[in-house]
Amino acid sequence: MPTNLRNPLLFQGDLKKSNYFEGWYYKQVSQDQKTSLSFIPGISLNKSDEHSFIQYILVQADDTGQTSTLTGYIRYPLASFNFENNPFEVQIGNSVFREDNIAVDLKDEHIEINGQLNLGSFLPIESSLLMPNIMGIFAYTPKMECYHGVISMDHTLEGQLTINQKTIQFLDGKGYIEKDWGTSFPKRYIWLQSNHFEESSTSIFFSIAHIPFHFTEFEGFICNLVHHGIEYRFATYNLSCCSIEEVSSNQVRLRLENRKASLEIVAEVTDRAELIAPVKGIMQKTIKEGISGVLAIRLENKQTGEVFKDIGRHAGVEIVDYHV
Repeated sequence: MPTNLRNPLLFQGDLKKSNYFEGWYYKQVSQDQKTSLSFIPGISLNKSDEHSFIQYILVQADDTGQTSTLTGYIRYPLASFNFENNPFEVQIGNSVFREDNIAVDLKDEHIEINGQLNLGSFLPIESSLLMPNIMGIFAYTPKMECYHGVISMDHTLEGQLTINQKTIQFLDGKGYIEKDWGTSFPKRYIWLQSNHFEESSTSIFFSIAHIPFHFTEFEGFICNLVHHGIEYRFATYNLSCCSIEEVSSNQVRLRLENRKASLEIVAEVTDRAELIAPVKGIMQKTIKEGISGVLAIRLENKQTGEVFKDIGRHAGVEIVDYHV
């Protein structure tokens, strides 16, 4: 059974596991919104190719608004992975990821990134004994294929990074953090995220995935929307409904509903590049992700009658082998 359920930021596994992965997802967007950069530090534990790694996704916009996306996977020996849970810290090579800051020193054949960013106060999700994290009651279920945690729906940034000898300022930028751990990513799923709406306090996370569950399987979904300080949670475990109305390789349209609210989302991928995902702990599956997508949302609060519409940009969008 996963440990540290109420604080999924912490290292959930141990280095003696087999066919196991764990990865953190730190996303940063500069204040001028011309640079979006995600880091995915993690470990892959298996008999054939155990190692630690840092993946990156870099999206940069030119003065005309045209974007380019670059991704990379930097391997390190497993011995280069070190962690502390009190206070939280993960170090891989010369890069360190903490709760309040990250210090990055990365280099491969395409990119060199150096610098430090300080992270402001996190916007956590609501939790309880029955819902210790974003997975709700399923967080207590042993031997699930993939566990998920949302660490911060939104937080501020300050500091700077030098990317290929160009200094990028992140003062008053915005960040987001989540993570995954287990044996494998789902064989099919949709993942959406944005905290760059016209209404600056709004942020959203959504995921639907094929979930093998002991001797059966089902499609499980989670959505967390924060608007004006109110959290709207739509999930399999709280008896919400989810309808994927249209999906293709670059667009998805869906509707969520429960007794409190309904939510419509239209997501579009604008630029994608390759990342590596785990299968039985081995980092071997190629997926494509963009972090410059667009999310259109329409929220109706059934209790107040309020209707809210907005457009989210710099959105993370993954549509992996999903069909209706």
